[in-house]
Amino acid sequence: MTDTTTQTQSRGQTQRTLSQKIQKLYKNHIGHAPGKVTCQIVSNTVTFLAEDSLTKLERLLLEGEKGDITSAKVDVEQVREDLDKALRPALIDILQTTLNAEVVDILSDTTLATGRTAIVVVLSETPHFSSNAQ
Repeated sequence: MTDTTTQTQSRGQTQRTLSQKIQKLYKNHIGHAPGKVTCQIVSNTVTFLAEDSLTKLERLLLEGEKGDITSAKVDVEQVREDLDKALRPALIDILQTTLNAEVVDILSDTTLATGRTAIVVVLSETPHFSSNAQ
């Protein structure tokens, strides 16, 4: 679980690094990189906000079932839940390696109407940053 990122980077640099790694994770694993990923680290909590996070399949399901939006929403919510579960081990690995702290819990949700995904991660301890951390 050791990575020199937290010893050599400031909080802001680490947040940018994590945002880029999460964008790459989505691109490599599900073929869709969110338009923008922002990361905030406060105490032992890491929060990600991914814009334009819906995949083509999810958008297709929503658009194809306009007459029965409830059914489409349930289908897309299930797809998203399955994607979140599939990405969880890689997400945990990225966080634990980069921050040198154990992941205690992960909460995530996607708003289908806006295509935004929020991920909140609780760590076992507050990460350490270089002395010029902000």
